[in-house]
Amino acid sequence: MGNDNAILALKALDCLAARATVTAQNIANAGTAHYRPMQVRFEDALRAAAADGDAAVRAVAPSVERVPLNQLTGSGELRPDLEMGTASTTALRYGALIAMLGREMQLDTLAVTGTV
Repeated sequence: MGNDNAILALKALDCLAARATVTAQNIANAGTAHYRPMQVRFEDALRAAAADGDAAVRAVAPSVERVPLNQLTGSGELRPDLEMGTASTTALRYGALIAMLGREMQLDTLAVTGTV
């Protein structure tokens, strides 16, 4: 993995951490009357920035916005089942990126020292 990919992976980890925080807030407020959940978007911006280099990737910030009303239930309430799905998917992606970076560090260690 080159430096470009490591920077991209680290930025993705930052954005996924923001998503995990917002999702936890949504779940915590699931029973709050008139609470409108938030969502985090970053994938499209990160994908576009990846083509423009490290500086563009570093400049990407997750977009936190209210969930559009048409994505909520008919009563305008939060769907805890969907929030739990988002939390699960976010955790899986985060774990996969951590594992990838860990393997990359092992390869770098091997290249430098000859041992893992």
